Amino acid sequence: MDARDVLEPGELPPDVDLADLERSGANHAAAMNDLEYVVFRQRLLIADEYAGIASVLTDAASCPDPWVGPDPTRDPAWRDPQGRPVSAVRAERRSIAVRAAAMELATRLGMSEATVRTRAAHADILRERCPRVWEAFRSGKVPAQNAATTAQHAATLPVDAAEAWARFDEAMENAAQTLQPGKFRIRARVARERLHPEPLDVRHKRAAADRNAWFQAEHDGMASITVFGPADRVLTAFRNADGRARSLRSQPEEERTLAQLRADTLLDLMTTTTTPAQDARRSRPSVAVTVPVMTVLGHGDEVATLDGYGPIDAETARRLAGEASSWVRILTHPVTGTVLDVDRATYRVPKALRRWLGVRDPVCIGPGCVRSARDCDIDHRLDWQYGGTTADTNLAPLCEHHHTLKSKSTWQLYRDEVTGATWWVSPTAVTIDADPPPW
Repeated sequence: MDARDVLEPGELPPDVDLADLERSGANHAAAMNDLEYVVFRQRLLIADEYAGIASVLTDAASCPDPWVGPDPTRDPAWRDPQGRPVSAVRAERRSIAVRAAAMELATRLGMSEATVRTRAAHADILRERCPRVWEAFRSGKVPAQNAATTAQHAATLPVDAAEAWARFDEAMENAAQTLQPGKFRIRARVARERLHPEPLDVRHKRAAADRNAWFQAEHDGMASITVFGPADRVLTAFRNADGRARSLRSQPEEERTLAQLRADTLLDLMTTTTTPAQDARRSRPSVAVTVPVMTVLGHGDEVATLDGYGPIDAETARRLAGEASSWVRILTHPVTGTVLDVDRATYRVPKALRRWLGVRDPVCIGPGCVRSARDCDIDHRLDWQYGGTTADTNLAPLCEHHHTLKSKSTWQLYRDEVTGATWWVSPTAVTIDADPPPW
């Protein structure tokens, strides 16, 4: 071939017409083939990530010292101040080491700690209970969603049911490679129910004890509630709301959509209380709102902040101010009486100071943590017993999890007394700036 015959990248041979190529679909097929290969490589990398995370946490459990410091139980003269046996102390060290390692992985990989722990658990479950699916996942044949679904269901099988594990693994091997995630979730759930060795009524009774509800902040001043409970009651609640919504929708003057009516019906039911005399009334919330004073007075529309959620519109802030039976007004306009420091002899954090800390740091200051400050401990950065003051410069909200890691692992929290900057140093000496307030 002559050098003049060599084509540049993306250049077509002179005898090929671009329009003809596009009409034939050959270029589209080539693009899809390229994307398939990209996804294949992506699956390989994700599987490697799962395996790597699991390996780090396994190593932390087997060798806790880098994460929690030297093991004091090796000293024959050592005695636990709480009177616990050596086995209990070592078990706690392993647990905290794994949590400390997960916290560092989360900061380095840009994930939540929950994601890190979940991926490690999924890798361990697949390796032990579903080796066929695990091997297919490591080979790039199984999407990450299907691998996670397999692990989630396999994890709920009894710990001593090796035969059920094997049968579930066999049932999932091909389906995990061929079904899209939505349909695969149904297939996995049904297979798990059929292969579980324990009677369904026994499992249902145990699962019902874990019923719960979760709140999740959403965009544009909205939020959602998820309810986990017995299927019959949850389905009945939905059908009741759907029935009422459809009845309202049939009214001639009704302009709301069926979806809007379902949501309004459920919220009306959940925000209404019944007195002993069966008089229904709207419950009045007790809320904390940080709001510009001019907004409260109706002379401005600056963004207000609802405690536990974030920014809300001015109209909602004014409505809460008028409806709430207990409304904590924390104005952005300077006000007097805010406690920022107390006498050195006082350890307990006064209400006013705790309230101010919740404004300054609305969530836990642990890396990546979004637990509301109202649900956190107020931590003395420098322990009070070592001279730390009960002052805003030495206090910050830490959830129980991050408070434990600060106290019992080799994670360290520092603060520049001049600038007020706060940062963490990880067990492997990585410096991580404290997250700014989310709102």
